[in-house]
Amino acid sequence: MPTEGCPPVSDPESTLSPQDCLVAVMIAISASDQNIRTAELVSIESILDHLPVFADYDKDRLQRVSTTVFDLFSEEDGLDALFGLVRENLPEKLWETAYALACDVAASDGLLGETEIRFLAEIRYELRIDRLHAAAIERGARARHLQL
Repeated sequence: MPTEGCPPVSDPESTLSPQDCLVAVMIAISASDQNIRTAELVSIESILDHLPVFADYDKDRLQRVSTTVFDLFSEEDGLDALFGLVRENLPEKLWETAYALACDVAASDGLLGETEIRFLAEIRYELRIDRLHAAAIERGARARHLQL
């Protein structure tokens, strides 16, 4: 029985595409501290506009994916359900990509609070990102988002 708020797998319109999963992770890291900043939204928009994995992505799906993430965050086991959906619908070869995008969004505003740091650790754990690979991804995100 699916968790309440989770899209039913039998409905193709409700199933998350791999791109939707990447978007969901970016929205989740942005919302993790309960303060979605403009810089984070701009970063997500830029990622959607420029990365090859989103070349054929219908940006009209962004609202539906956002609603799904927010609905899941309002549930007791919603975070577990979100990671379950991501693991089920995102090919494993893109799990590091999901982590890299989360790091970019988290670093985009120049502020990395304790909540975002803990959420990134949760993403690493849930998507089984090797610690050494994660450190390299984190360092790259930090370098890309340094400010003068």
